[in-house]
Amino acid sequence: MWNSSSWIDGRRYLKQKALKCCLLIGNSRWHWALKNDERWHFFHTDPDLKELEFIESPLFSWAAVGKIPTTTLLDPICRMSIKDIPLIGLPSWLGIDRALGAWGAFKRAQKFKSKTNNNGLLIADAGTVLSLTRIKANGEFGGGQLIAGMRLQLQAMSEGTKQLKNPGLSPLSQEVFPYATDEAMIRGSFQALLGALVEAEREAKTSLWLCGGDGPIFLENLIKRKIQVFHHPNLVMEGMVDIQNILNQNQDQLKSDLP
Repeated sequence: MWNSSSWIDGRRYLKQKALKCCLLIGNSRWHWALKNDERWHFFHTDPDLKELEFIESPLFSWAAVGKIPTTTLLDPICRMSIKDIPLIGLPSWLGIDRALGAWGAFKRAQKFKSKTNNNGLLIADAGTVLSLTRIKANGEFGGGQLIAGMRLQLQAMSEGTKQLKNPGLSPLSQEVFPYATDEAMIRGSFQALLGALVEAEREAKTSLWLCGGDGPIFLENLIKRKIQVFHHPNLVMEGMVDIQNILNQNQDQLKSDLP
């Protein structure tokens, strides 16, 4: 991850007694939301079943886009799905992470003046895959784009050629046209993704909401191009917490309506 320092070791949170705990199983990372002392904390870990055994509280809810481990600790009843997201026209095949990020942005955009979402929203989740998800002003799914993220692009170049070696996600060169091959690979992959973001924002004519582990480095360059961008690093998990609260309120209402 470009912003690796922000992806902290969550064990210092997990071993604390929590009121609630949510988990999203991603493609390359596990993403956590933990409520402690009336505050939600967000952090990210490598996929590891021991993390589930480590927490002191049962999962409030969980969802997955990555490989689901075989364990009894993931209660199917607590699994969140697309049908739980109250946006309009979400296809059943859409990744739950994209849907949660879209809901998180949609709800938060309503707190701003109407000029930020007259034409809807464009949510960019810069992770293993750079996903672009468009949500219309009325909360309807408007399609999107999927692009290989930095890691996947570097991996593809190294596996698809004889001479290129995967340099890993080292710091981005300040040179637009670096001399060194590894720096050229990183700069080229970055420019491709940045260009996709700039062009998507131009075509969509909407406010851009950015999240994901690789988000911060794109943020700086988007601002330089005078693009209005709302950066919420934990937007997907914030959306997950919002949805679970809605589900709980609905359950409480059903109970109160019983004779």
